[in-house]
Amino acid sequence: MTQTLLTLAEVEALARKAHAAQTDKAGRPYAEHLQAVAEGVRERGGDEEQLAAAWLHDAVEDDALSREWLRGAALTPRTKDIVLALTKTEDEPPESYAERIRSTPGALLVKAADLAHNADPARLAVLDEHTRARLAKKYATMRALLGLPPS
Repeated sequence: MTQTLLTLAEVEALARKAHAAQTDKAGRPYAEHLQAVAEGVRERGGDEEQLAAAWLHDAVEDDALSREWLRGAALTPRTKDIVLALTKTEDEPPESYAERIRSTPGALLVKAADLAHNADPARLAVLDEHTRARLAKKYATMRALLGLPPS
């Protein structure tokens, strides 16, 4: 029996529900970040699988959804691969994380959209100076490791 894939609207609803109690560093609903990443993927010419991955890119890492859920989810193997590529593991060196993203088809575009939103000056402006500087350095380092131009 063939499993019917989740529609993009269903993936969005699922991601919004999974992250409903979560806020970002500025105290904004986390779903705003997910939506911005999905919009960034669309603007960069991403396809439906990448858009689905954009909505789910932090779900496993943030324990909003489990790896077991992802394994059995009605998603394409490519979408699952992208989500897993973007899921940092504890104590993982940034270099190996970046290599996994670069070597997973479709993941780099999603991560580029994620980094672009994370490093958005308007988003960073509401944070304290120390946090803003730490995050700006972190995002710039990851962009360099991924071979992306500076933001």
